[in-house]
Amino acid sequence: MNLGLIILIIAVVFGLWLVGAYNMLVRVRNRVKEAWSDIDIQLKRRYDLIPNLVETVKGYAAHEKDVLESVIKARSAAMNASSVKEHSEAENMLSGALKSLFAISEAYPQLRASENFAKLQDELTDTENKIQAARRFYNTNVLDLNTKVEQFPTNIIAGWFKFAKEAFFELENEGERENVKVEF
Repeated sequence: MNLGLIILIIAVVFGLWLVGAYNMLVRVRNRVKEAWSDIDIQLKRRYDLIPNLVETVKGYAAHEKDVLESVIKARSAAMNASSVKEHSEAENMLSGALKSLFAISEAYPQLRASENFAKLQDELTDTENKIQAARRFYNTNVLDLNTKVEQFPTNIIAGWFKFAKEAFFELENEGERENVKVEF
């Protein structure tokens, strides 16, 4: 065989591999963007529910001004977050503020009995579940992208074409990390 033909075959194989690896990285990066879009939709739904929830609580517990203001402040911070890390931190703050709001509702039986409050609480719970599912989907895609960006030999192509690792969307849930106390 001719040396030129062998070099041509090697170049064609390398070119096909390069195109395939690049397209795979693009596909994975686009899945990460799509997954983030799913999270963003659910977060916006959550942000839309919060003012209604605050107004409902305000009618029953007007003197709980500090808690209501902390919920509003946390919502605003979450809505203005620009990076995944900022979203994670802001969402943790918002979750804590909402827990305080729901804890206050326990002190007001009329509020808990309110059909509007119950409906909003159910919608918020449903939205939280959808956020968790979207977060798992997003983090799975981020793991896939990050693995491909770091693994040899695709890390070379990722470097050439400026593919970067993405941040995981992590929400801190205090109850998940604490030991459960069992007393008899």
